[in-house]
Amino acid sequence: MNKKVAVVGASGYSGAELASLIAKHPNFSLSGCYVSEQSLDKNKSLSLLYPEHGVLLDTPLLPLTEQAFADIAEQADFVCLCTDHQVSVELAPKFLAMGKKVFDLSGGFRLASSADYERYYGFSHPYPQWLEQAEYGLAEWNAQAISGAQLVAVAGCYPTAALNALKPLKQANLLADRQIIINAVSGVTGAGRKASLNTHFCEVSLAPYGLFNHRHTPEISQHLGHDVLFTPHLGNFSRGILETIYIELKPQVTSSQISEAYQVLADEPLIRLKGAQLPSIKSVAGQPFVDIGWQQQGQQLIVVVAIDNLLKGAAGQALQCMNLACSLSSELGLKGVW
Repeated sequence: MNKKVAVVGASGYSGAELASLIAKHPNFSLSGCYVSEQSLDKNKSLSLLYPEHGVLLDTPLLPLTEQAFADIAEQADFVCLCTDHQVSVELAPKFLAMGKKVFDLSGGFRLASSADYERYYGFSHPYPQWLEQAEYGLAEWNAQAISGAQLVAVAGCYPTAALNALKPLKQANLLADRQIIINAVSGVTGAGRKASLNTHFCEVSLAPYGLFNHRHTPEISQHLGHDVLFTPHLGNFSRGILETIYIELKPQVTSSQISEAYQVLADEPLIRLKGAQLPSIKSVAGQPFVDIGWQQQGQQLIVVVAIDNLLKGAAGQALQCMNLACSLSSELGLKGVW
């Protein structure tokens, strides 16, 4: 098997990370790496922008012209969109009409309704029919649906951490009917590569943003089936996410029940259950894993979860989804790469 993959938006952090994973994968290869026609990076070598991928990604960043669309139609099996959500919303239907499987790393198809997009994304979704058909790309929890989907909405970075930490407890019916508080911090690569004063090295401190209205709040709530209060923070480091999650349990829930609930993830190759040993960003930066630790005091449970935002939070998760679409082991091309 050799599936050809086109990466659109390959000049960004997630796009470049994904291109490198595909280039090293035993069953996938790059059909082309693309950027917008207006991009200042067009026709540059991807390895010029990311010297760490020298030789591996000595491939040009092609502008997404009509000829590029024709080439993708002829050559690619899969299309990965590492683009802004509004760009993905317009591009995905074009590639779907070609019969391609599309893996969208943006938030363009993650939520259930157009009303959610108006409230949290600030635009009316023009393709509600694809919202209904898109499958959520949370690899450990939705593998069967992902394997047969034409459009996969790859899970967001913060939700990937939160949902893997919380879904075992929800599934085991251990959560009290109270709002869950998620306090999260991400490295600056989560904000993208485009220059901004807010992500300028000298300006970045540790600061919250998106209070009460961050677009990952409805994504977590929708796919967990539980109310959450999510507050993200921008940290002064390059990559990684750490979330501290505050949970009220039902009365009389024991530590053994919590440990047993997490056993649903025990055989997942990219999940590392730490128990009382709490994760850190250092343990996951540059790695494809989800590290989950927890400690309990009575009805209060604190769960700490860490991921690399560019790998498990984006490119690595997209690769897992593509593996599932090909009936391959979801971790193929991820474990042991580093």
